[in-house]
Amino acid sequence: MPTYQEYQEQIAKLQALAEQARLDELKEARRKVRELMDAYKLTPTDFAEPNKKTKQAEKKGAVQAKYRDPDSGATWTGRGRAPRWLNGRKKEEFLIK
Repeated sequence: MPTYQEYQEQIAKLQALAEQARLDELKEARRKVRELMDAYKLTPTDFAEPNKKTKQAEKKGAVQAKYRDPDSGATWTGRGRAPRWLNGRKKEEFLIK
């Protein structure tokens, strides 16, 4: 009966063989891809998909501030969590006109 150490050696040999097979398959896949790219005159940019999220963010742009703290000059757009300088105050008093 084989020992634990013998099994570990067999595992190591099989892992090395598997890694070599993976590298060989990758090499063949790259060759096929290059061949197809050359045949159809493709470039890596032809495979890039536009990032829809980025385009939406670019279209919207920055939001202008609606409120200003007269003491510090800090501003707030009215979106998200209200700043501390508005705590306990009416935000209408700080509207930028």
